[in-house]
Amino acid sequence: MSTLDPQAQALIDAAVASGLPPVYSLPTAEARRRMRDAFIWGDPEPIEHRKDLLLPGPAGDLAARLYHPSPGRRLPLIVFFHGGGWIVNDLDTHDRLCVQLAVDSSCAVLSVDFRCAPEHPYPAPVEDGYSAVVWAASHGDVLGADTSRIAVAGDSSGGTVAAAVSMAARDRGGPVISQQTLIYPVTDHLDPPTASYRERGTGYSLNRDFMEWAWQAYLPAEWSATDPYLFPLRATDLRGLPSTLVLTAEFDPLRDEGIAYADRLSDSAVPTEHWHFDDQMHGFVMQTRSIDRARVAVTDTARHIAAVLSGTPKEAP
Repeated sequence: MSTLDPQAQALIDAAVASGLPPVYSLPTAEARRRMRDAFIWGDPEPIEHRKDLLLPGPAGDLAARLYHPSPGRRLPLIVFFHGGGWIVNDLDTHDRLCVQLAVDSSCAVLSVDFRCAPEHPYPAPVEDGYSAVVWAASHGDVLGADTSRIAVAGDSSGGTVAAAVSMAARDRGGPVISQQTLIYPVTDHLDPPTASYRERGTGYSLNRDFMEWAWQAYLPAEWSATDPYLFPLRATDLRGLPSTLVLTAEFDPLRDEGIAYADRLSDSAVPTEHWHFDDQMHGFVMQTRSIDRARVAVTDTARHIAAVLSGTPKEAP
């Protein structure tokens, strides 16, 4: 029987002891401040080049941040989308993770601050994400990137955005995305609940109440249950998508839909790696200063992306 990593359990215990109300019970602005307080602390991770940019988006400029570990070299590019239920988090909350991805992969990373719900429900995040990849593909000189080698990546709801952007690039004739990394992604609605929602829906870092809050904010007034950009697992055709790495965690209500998506990609002849972390919970890659295995996992993930982009994929850890 799997046991939660004691370092992860310590984080849960500290959260309970704090007595703070859950994020999903707060007004949106306060929830966003809480998440920034949780993830922005201590000295930033060092990197040779970090620069904030404004990219043209479908409804105005998009904030983005470029991380480049070797200025002066044209490196492969990872376009990254942050998680947070499509509501909270931003470039700063994910700064540490993006630095590690860039340094450990020897790739440039472009982190995109897409419009968030509830102010901007679906499809705004997906259209912003796709627009950012289109822009990046034609601005390798600005980014110091070899845009013939592009990956997309995201954690949680950002993984959903990355999956949808990969589909959009396939469906709309480009740009070419060579690899996608989906870190414990949302791939389906929470109803009907999977076994992992029943088993892990309370008591861990992500719970059903948070996901109900997220879906209520993200879903527009009219939506289709068969929209693959909204629910990637419900797509009728997954063929032709880029080489994929899916990470799942045992103590995560999203576990089963992540596993199911990896299986469907494999069945659709998409080169797919699935790494399951049987002692981790949702959000663990954001805890690289508190959970030893998280930092190793991010390093392995970064090296896998780099290896796929160079044609020599890394084996599962």
